[in-house]
Amino acid sequence: MTLLAGGRETFADGLIYAPGYLDRAAQETLLREIEAVIAQAPLFRPQMPKTGKPFSVDMTNCGALGWVSDRAGYRYQAAHPATGRDWPPIPALALEAWRELGGYAQPPEACLVNVYSPDARMGLHQDRDEEDFVAPVVSLSLGASCVFRWGGAARGGKTQSLLLASGDALVLAGDARLAYHGVARIVAGTSDLLGGARINLTLRRVTKPSGSSPDGLAAN
Repeated sequence: MTLLAGGRETFADGLIYAPGYLDRAAQETLLREIEAVIAQAPLFRPQMPKTGKPFSVDMTNCGALGWVSDRAGYRYQAAHPATGRDWPPIPALALEAWRELGGYAQPPEACLVNVYSPDARMGLHQDRDEEDFVAPVVSLSLGASCVFRWGGAARGGKTQSLLLASGDALVLAGDARLAYHGVARIVAGTSDLLGGARINLTLRRVTKPSGSSPDGLAAN
């Protein structure tokens, strides 16, 4: 089983793209681990704050904290919104990806599991519900390929695109940590791992480490 099957490309804004990071055996292992997570923490459909409009993806979480969205707003919490139970642990392969790709000493506290049907998408948004923007966001793709788009730290303006395939990894770091990003579409017929579906894992550090300065760096 190979974790680092391909190379890495670092873009000028700090985004790191690692195509083929997970080989097929690693993808299948991670999928089994995620299926076990979903069995403990069932998928739910997040809603937009205030309006209650449902997202087009189903999701769950693992780790000490999980991200949820409903009429009350975006937030992290320690328990599943439907079952009230703690989130299951983050799978070992995902933690290894964080250590290899993240370049950050502290472990992740949340791993979002987004499940895309063939017609699902994710609008351009920022990941900014965390306290610590020095920590990266590490993303792993399983199943059908998608067209991933990202731009700058302000809404609007020029965007770039990547085709993310099953096994690819992506890291939002540096200036790209607060880049607007999203999934424009799922590409049919690109993987037999999940049929036409796609799973995206997003590992995040939510809180600042003890002793950090206001900018998130460790105080001397």
